Amino acid sequence: MSDVLAKNPGLEGIGNYEFGWSDKNEVSANSRRGLNEDVVRDISSKKNEPQWMLDLRLKGLNLFEKKPMPTWGSDLSGIFFDTIKYFVRSTEKQATSWEDLPDDIKNTYDRLGIPEAEKQRLVSGVAAQYESEVVYHSIREDLEAQGVIFVDTDTALREHEELFKEYFGTVIPVGDNKFAALNTSVWSGGSFIYIPKGVKVDIPLQAYFRINTENMGQFERTLIIADEDSYIHYVEGCTAPIYKSDSLHSAVVEIIVKKGARVRYTTIQNWSNNVYNLVTKRATCAEGATMEWVDGNIGSKVTMKYPAIFLMGPHAKGETLSLAFAGEGQHQDSGAKMVHAAPYTSSSVISKSVARNGGRTSYRGLVQVQEGAHHSKSTVKCDALLVDTISRSDTYPYVDIREDDVSMGHEATVSKISDD
Repeated sequence: MSDVLAKNPGLEGIGNYEFGWSDKNEVSANSRRGLNEDVVRDISSKKNEPQWMLDLRLKGLNLFEKKPMPTWGSDLSGIFFDTIKYFVRSTEKQATSWEDLPDDIKNTYDRLGIPEAEKQRLVSGVAAQYESEVVYHSIREDLEAQGVIFVDTDTALREHEELFKEYFGTVIPVGDNKFAALNTSVWSGGSFIYIPKGVKVDIPLQAYFRINTENMGQFERTLIIADEDSYIHYVEGCTAPIYKSDSLHSAVVEIIVKKGARVRYTTIQNWSNNVYNLVTKRATCAEGATMEWVDGNIGSKVTMKYPAIFLMGPHAKGETLSLAFAGEGQHQDSGAKMVHAAPYTSSSVISKSVARNGGRTSYRGLVQVQEGAHHSKSTVKCDALLVDTISRSDTYPYVDIREDDVSMGHEATVSKISDD
């Protein structure tokens, strides 16, 4: 094994974790554990939400309790819902200057390099979530002047309720799956973005999510609406401390890409190896729209994530680039879903994975061409690399073609590095 890594130094860093420190937080230490109706009502009350949102949260809780745990993917038997802390408020006020944050939180983001990226104007807006809520937020004034909305999701509910209510839960219904229902019941934080018609945001908007508390559950909710002929690139990253017990990250991301618009959503997932990362992400594309998922999974104990694109209008286009790295004790179960619901649509899925030290990667994907979606084209290419004999890679492709005049290609390879 050491000889293999010596000959391939780029593989050495996979699985090494640099962000495992934690901050002392008395509030989080005393936070409530477990989930019931009182917890959901308390979250909604603290946020002073309208009745319709509380009703939706309670519906989510009911569906979460009724739905069974998924058994078709990774082993989730280590999740104990009664030990999780579902809401931790780390600060009472959101800051618009890094200097206004509490010292411990500011120091954490300094170590992660987030303020520096903003100073160098590498991003046009930043949202930083610490535990359950966004603690820092900024956006360039020129974007605001063009009508761009970039706020945390809690603020969007308060300040843009009509727009929020029009789209929230329309791409991913409350009962879509067990963890989407859980997110709906206890969601907190995340990003809300609206890009007006014809506006192009050339420099990315960035969000960074940090879990600090042991046994924490982070349940952000992100909603992006790209109006006609607009463009946005959204980048998110995440880290967490290393603890002996596990935490849970279960986000929901909904994206609406309107006629002729284009959205790129980039994720660099680098949770510590005691985090279960169970995420539902989905986009809808109208006529001539383009959606691009760039999904990198490096960290976590278990990841189950399959970003989906529903191509609803003619000539809509979907692209997914899925990158996964698994080391000791990790299972990256990732992939993509492409649903062609209109004619002349196209999709592309490229999956690359590396496993070492007994790690496991899985590609799990769906391409569906519905009746009437003639002249659709789709290509899927999966490449897996095994660094040693104790690691594992699996591919679970599913193709559902319900129309005659379509073009479909699939290619998969598994390679192993030789000790020679």
